[in-house]
Amino acid sequence: MTRDHGGGIDGAVTLWGGARPDWLDLSTGINPVPYPVGKIPQQAWTALPDQGAADRLIAAARAFWSVPDDLDILPAPGASALIARMPIMADGAQVHVPAPTYNEHAAAFRAAGWNVVEIATNPAARVIVHPNNPDGRLWPNSDLLPDGLMVVDESFCDVTPEHSMIAALTSPQQIILKSFGKFWGLAGLRLGFAIGAPRMLQPMRDAMGPWAVSGPAQTIATRALNDSEWATETRARLTADADRMDQIMRRAGHTVIGGTTLFRLYDTPDAPLLQDRLGQHHILIRIFPYSTTWVRLGLPSTESEWDRLEQALA
Repeated sequence: MTRDHGGGIDGAVTLWGGARPDWLDLSTGINPVPYPVGKIPQQAWTALPDQGAADRLIAAARAFWSVPDDLDILPAPGASALIARMPIMADGAQVHVPAPTYNEHAAAFRAAGWNVVEIATNPAARVIVHPNNPDGRLWPNSDLLPDGLMVVDESFCDVTPEHSMIAALTSPQQIILKSFGKFWGLAGLRLGFAIGAPRMLQPMRDAMGPWAVSGPAQTIATRALNDSEWATETRARLTADADRMDQIMRRAGHTVIGGTTLFRLYDTPDAPLLQDRLGQHHILIRIFPYSTTWVRLGLPSTESEWDRLEQALA
């Protein structure tokens, strides 16, 4: 079964025509102004990643996210790779995944034989996306499951680091997931992190085997995680751009529901109609199979893209 996601320009071309370079993709929550990767040493491409590079990456991640020394950090080839492995981290029959949310979590647990429920009082496992995708909901620390597997997906939390739950972890079965591709705008790099108790992460580290993260990914991510000035400037820019998007959409008659500064969620009378209208202008936005009125938009990156969106909405 094909699961619903943003992106998919090839499919948009099939529906509305044009070529890939003609399209403005606003269907994802990826920073449209990515971190400047700079020059990558030749050895990062030609040699197997060594332990020193892995240690430097983990040290940079620990400093950036203020990870306590008693917690382990596991880099992986994308947060999706970690999400797919979460069900094997515990035994149980029922997992609580409040909806609507990012659909890969429920899909992974179902594939592993778990019963996925949206309401539960005493589940064996719980997954929350914090802030939530697509509405940007922030969960209180009281929603952390004290007993059983607790997964907190913080893929979009780097725009609001003050809301991270890392400092609130109290149980060895509580795990935080981080995505490098969203905030740093480098989704193609395929890098994610799990943060949790060493005894929880070690089986997953063993299962992934050596060299799970490529040399170029380690080099770029270490550089980016150490660049706190870029992170601060980026958060300010994203905040301004999210406000600008809200103003544009309000003028076009749409209601702001929520989101983060990487993506915005709006209510509109007919979501498929708006998607089709913008698709005819070769602008791709996100709609959802469970709502006929919700649309989600990422952010343009240039003035010409902003103008293009406004003209299409007009």
